[in-house]
Amino acid sequence: MTTQDVEMIEQAAAAPSNSVSSTGGPSVLHHLKEIASLIESGAYAREVRRIARAVRLTMALRKKLKGSVFSAFLNYALVPRSEVHSQLSSYLPTEDEHDMEVDTATSASQAPAKHPLPELEIYCYLLVLIFLIDQKKYNEAKACSSASIARLKTVNRRTVDVLASRLYFYYSLCYELTGDLAEIRGILLGLHRIATLRHDELGQETLLNLLLRNYLHYNLYDQAEKLRSKAPHFEAHSNQQFCRYLFYHGKIRTIQLEYTDAKESLLQAARKAPLAALGFRVQCNKWAIIVRLLLGEIPERTVFMQKGMEKALRPYFELTNAVRVGDLELFRKVADKFSSTFSSDGTNNLIVRLRHNVIRTGLRNISISYSRISLADVAKKLRLDSPNPFADAESIVSKAIRDGAIDATLDHANGWMVSKETGDIYSTNEPQIAFNSRIAFCLNMHNEAVCALRFPPNSHKEKESAEKRRERQQQEQELAKHIAEEDDDDF
Repeated sequence: MTTQDVEMIEQAAAAPSNSVSSTGGPSVLHHLKEIASLIESGAYAREVRRIARAVRLTMALRKKLKGSVFSAFLNYALVPRSEVHSQLSSYLPTEDEHDMEVDTATSASQAPAKHPLPELEIYCYLLVLIFLIDQKKYNEAKACSSASIARLKTVNRRTVDVLASRLYFYYSLCYELTGDLAEIRGILLGLHRIATLRHDELGQETLLNLLLRNYLHYNLYDQAEKLRSKAPHFEAHSNQQFCRYLFYHGKIRTIQLEYTDAKESLLQAARKAPLAALGFRVQCNKWAIIVRLLLGEIPERTVFMQKGMEKALRPYFELTNAVRVGDLELFRKVADKFSSTFSSDGTNNLIVRLRHNVIRTGLRNISISYSRISLADVAKKLRLDSPNPFADAESIVSKAIRDGAIDATLDHANGWMVSKETGDIYSTNEPQIAFNSRIAFCLNMHNEAVCALRFPPNSHKEKESAEKRRERQQQEQELAKHIAEEDDDDF
């Protein structure tokens, strides 16, 4: 499982330039100072929403950040020559001295804070860590992330939770990129315990997903399921983390042969994921297609024709076609042709399970086409390559009849399979089951929509004044402006 499989892909945002533009636009350093002011106001007012907005604005500036800007910003946000300042400065490059002098001169008029807030310190750790990962300096990033986690353990403030969840993710990402993911499993478990004791629900969500990813990376599905089943459950606070949880839950259920639950989780993860998270949605659809095939369903063609997914889902389209026609030889060719793709996706073992479904589909087509057919012809049409195809065909037909896959009888004396006439499906319970599943889906979606409604606090107790109404409307407009950005954030 690669990092690009599950990591949300951020939507490209127009960020300001690193230096003052020819049109007199603000520099990146100026924007970082505004973000620092936003974090300070959010910390003093204890408003987590402002901290979350500061993180979103930082992601918009991510591609324009440079080492010289970091040096100037650290001088502004932290006490020079302090322990945190010296530690973070040691991770930054020393080149571009001319740019550093220019940026420092622009901030000389503003003195740094004498007593920086913990939120600002954690934000500086996050900023430097993102820069090191983007520069592919993974060893320095591991050291920086470990130092940030040590600092986080000493801070217990709810305004830090948003920044902490980001640090947890990048902390795990650094070790995953260097192939040392198993080293931090115990640390992540300890952090999850601390987050639970501090009632940090966003941190619990993030750390639970990181632990599940850690276990699944090494194919430890039983341990992942034990952790998932015993972890505390609560209302999801982050759509991205909830999508990841559904994806991991679907993968666990698939390996444990719980295909119905796996299908529901994987499809829900694909629907809830942001449109910009193309890689994540592709992975969800790949696993969902395999699960539906294992359930005996054939996915619609529109699933493979989704925008931006045609090329990635092409192997699974050909695999679905082989399963649909019940051609065992075609199934083998497709499995061999795309074996490297299936191995990289982690679905190779599931493809092996599909062989039985291919045989059953082919047998179902034969039973519909022929009222009576010899077992030797059944083995020939199924292209069984075993030493004794007649006995294998007899065993396969017997099992299919017992499981209810086909409506037929087996004449052992003459070696025939005799198919029964197909009855009226509307005289069975199939239509009722189909309508019940659709109604349950609509009711579940309605309940989720009701749970997602937001109401102003104490609206039933006191009447708001005109000034408060204007302030509330302004906040609602501001929230609506950034709601799309929040869904497209890169964790």
